[in-house]
Amino acid sequence: MKAFEFKPKLLTALKNYSKQLFMADLMAGIIVGIVALPLAIAFGIASGVSPEKGIITAIIGGFIISFLGGSKVQIGGPTGAFIVIIYGVIQQYGEAGLIIATIMAGILLILLGVFKLGAIIKFMPYPIIVGFTSGIAVTIFTTQIADIFGLTFGGEKMPGDFVDKWLIYFKHFDSINWWNTIMSVASIGIIAITPKFSKKIPGSLIAIILITIVTYILKIYGGIDTIDTIGDRFSISSQLPDAQVPALTWESMKGLFPVAITIAVLGAIESLLSATVADGVTGDKHNSNTELIAQGAANIITPLFGGIPATGAIARTMTNINNGGKTPVAGIIHAVVLLLILLFLMPLAQYIPMACLAGVLVVVSYNMSEWRTFRALMKNPKSDIAVLLITFFLTVIFDLTIAIEVGLVIACLLFMRRVAETTEISFITDEIDPNEELDIAVHEEHLVIPSGVEVYEIDGPYFFGIANKFEEQMVQMGDRPKVRIIRMRKVPFIDSTGIHNLTNLCRMSKKEKITVVLSGVNEKVHHVLQKSGFYELLGEENIRDNINAALERANEIIRK
Repeated sequence: MKAFEFKPKLLTALKNYSKQLFMADLMAGIIVGIVALPLAIAFGIASGVSPEKGIITAIIGGFIISFLGGSKVQIGGPTGAFIVIIYGVIQQYGEAGLIIATIMAGILLILLGVFKLGAIIKFMPYPIIVGFTSGIAVTIFTTQIADIFGLTFGGEKMPGDFVDKWLIYFKHFDSINWWNTIMSVASIGIIAITPKFSKKIPGSLIAIILITIVTYILKIYGGIDTIDTIGDRFSISSQLPDAQVPALTWESMKGLFPVAITIAVLGAIESLLSATVADGVTGDKHNSNTELIAQGAANIITPLFGGIPATGAIARTMTNINNGGKTPVAGIIHAVVLLLILLFLMPLAQYIPMACLAGVLVVVSYNMSEWRTFRALMKNPKSDIAVLLITFFLTVIFDLTIAIEVGLVIACLLFMRRVAETTEISFITDEIDPNEELDIAVHEEHLVIPSGVEVYEIDGPYFFGIANKFEEQMVQMGDRPKVRIIRMRKVPFIDSTGIHNLTNLCRMSKKEKITVVLSGVNEKVHHVLQKSGFYELLGEENIRDNINAALERANEIIRK
């Protein structure tokens, strides 16, 4: 296929696969599957769906991402970044709307990979990434307050937005259940201290097992039944559901398109960042476009079985690497392990306390917050700080869709402003010193600019951000020379506005009987100007390779 390169890493990995590699992948896959279990359950519940749907996402999405992906060690599944989006979509459009939005996002991800746009996603400004990641972390923490403190709202419906959530929390804080709080704090403590004595077994799994056992004992022998468990709120299915294709209508697709873009952009950013981090540790190089196609396929197929959006998960990917995972087979094994757990052990999940899962998600939100990075970015230029804070507050107060859209617009505007500031326009009327033109002295005589000739030099891109600036400078000069030489040797590219500006300049100059001569146009810019038909207006004789030839042409015009 010439349109794009689709080269799953699994194909190349299996060419020289050995028993030794399989044993390494087997151990890593089992450990990652165990690590993924509590997170998949917690992400599913926090997103507003049943717990098994988080596991289904990790199984199907994780399998497809490893099977088709462009990274050797990437582990896919549900992630904390999507919680806010998924919850909002379900509140507004229901689970059917989420399925449609996720499928559309999957199609967009495949298109990004097909048109080789994987590398472009990596250019997302860092302040935007940190801004919405930190904002998501704050939002996730906010959604867990009710379960941490065991609050009850007397039949009041939980509002969707950030400010109203905190208002209802404060209003009903007198309904606090201290047993829930103790279980949440204990969960956080266990997760925090686990790495000190165990690098293999995740703290979240230990916390869930221990707190679930303690809660069960308290309920049976202590008569304490006020600690809510998963079984109190959800009926859990321990089997993979049949695939169901949602009813697609133009109206629903049109309404959900902005959400689909948000899911696709966030999924692309998170998966490629995860793959890039993995490359830095393993020394391998992932294929961005293949990875995006795999992510797209996962997000088209997974929701058909009731799953939620999936993407590359940095924490699970690093767990895979740290436990010896070498090829995509480890990711496939991780999906198989989760499938076995779903089929045979899922009924036990009903005993897990909601307060314990809230503790797990508090730790997830803390790790996502990147508060040290956030604090460091506050020392950067004011424009970066503005993008960071605007993206952060829009994510928290409104939603991620608005935050990404506004953040990108602001970042683009600031980037264009910076590029425009780097482009300089100089005006020369007397002479040009060749020794200042090069890095070494050439000991040549100065080039004298004849009377009636003006030389302008543009240093930088000639695009819409600078075109008017050049025109304004010429108007300010107010002179009427016989020849205007425009040196373009340092112009790397020109856009439509730049061409329009030059065309207007030539037409105005002709009316005033002034000849325009271009000097040192590079091949790329030359091709663009020629294709636009600009040279038919200017005349081929007024296009010169260098300043010497341009000055000779100016002398010819003056003599005439």
